[in-house]
Amino acid sequence: MAKKAIKKILVTGAVGQIGSELTLELRQRYGAENVVACGRKTKPTKELKESGPFEWVDVTEVEKLRDTCRKHSIDAIINMAAILSATGEKNPQLAWHVNVTGLINTLELARELELAQVLCPSSIAVFGPSTPRKNTPQETILKPTTMYGVSKVTGELLCDYYVQRHGVDARGLRYPGIISAETLPGGGTTDYAVEIYYKAIEEGRYTCFVEEGTRLPMMYMPDCIKATIDLMEADFASLEHHGDFNVGAMSFSAGELAAEIRKQIPEFTVAYEPDFRQAIADSWPESIDDSAARKEWGWQPSYDLGAMTKDMLAKLRTRHEAGTLYRSGESD
Repeated sequence: MAKKAIKKILVTGAVGQIGSELTLELRQRYGAENVVACGRKTKPTKELKESGPFEWVDVTEVEKLRDTCRKHSIDAIINMAAILSATGEKNPQLAWHVNVTGLINTLELARELELAQVLCPSSIAVFGPSTPRKNTPQETILKPTTMYGVSKVTGELLCDYYVQRHGVDARGLRYPGIISAETLPGGGTTDYAVEIYYKAIEEGRYTCFVEEGTRLPMMYMPDCIKATIDLMEADFASLEHHGDFNVGAMSFSAGELAAEIRKQIPEFTVAYEPDFRQAIADSWPESIDDSAARKEWGWQPSYDLGAMTKDMLAKLRTRHEAGTLYRSGESD
């Protein structure tokens, strides 16, 4: 399959944690007018709204999605719209509707309009208790115990189906927990790994909703953005996999994260009070084998726990001193 040129990109879920930062980076690379952001209900930040075109679009409404693609001559869609794990367990029907119906709509439009590409991220939530937890393989058992995970397994299979059945260039990567100094998370099980930094700066203490020894794969947002764009720009001919690439950067426990923060804030304290998210975390991997991504499209992370923590705390401290630690329009 010859790879078509990508000129105009639509980012759904662009007001979310990853989508907001990804959109801004794409506008830097492809030109502001060539990257259309869209959201469903959450007000975008001023920077996101004013840096390029923005549309109100619900991915479950295919006619509106089609009209937006035609209006802006879109030739690639990055589908970041999703209901995450913790929120999804509170409303599993909504999680299925947004995560699966939204993706089917996107893939169908890619087929119908002959788009150059669809990229739809997956997640480590596709794994479950029966999956090997250490150095989790690319090819392994996918039996998740959350609706978010079920929807993401379905999404991976749908992407691969549209590649094989319709010749659509569909791609995806399994995000680990994503940590950002710019945007707050939106209802995931790994949210503690972001919240802990904010509370360290703001209050000097944090109550963690998973146990101290809970170890999960994580990634700093700059690496997340890099991985997403690297996969998007990879030569299709080099890809043996399509909708399900493992990507890793670092793995650490909640206790190790707290200890790293205490290197810079010695008085920082953490209490551990696990809630329903502990069971979800226990069903996910401790570490990831991402050798397929490294081989097929050259994936290589830049940040480890120490480098990420230094950068996170420096940025959040600056914002805290300026009175802008929390910003509006950061979740979707």
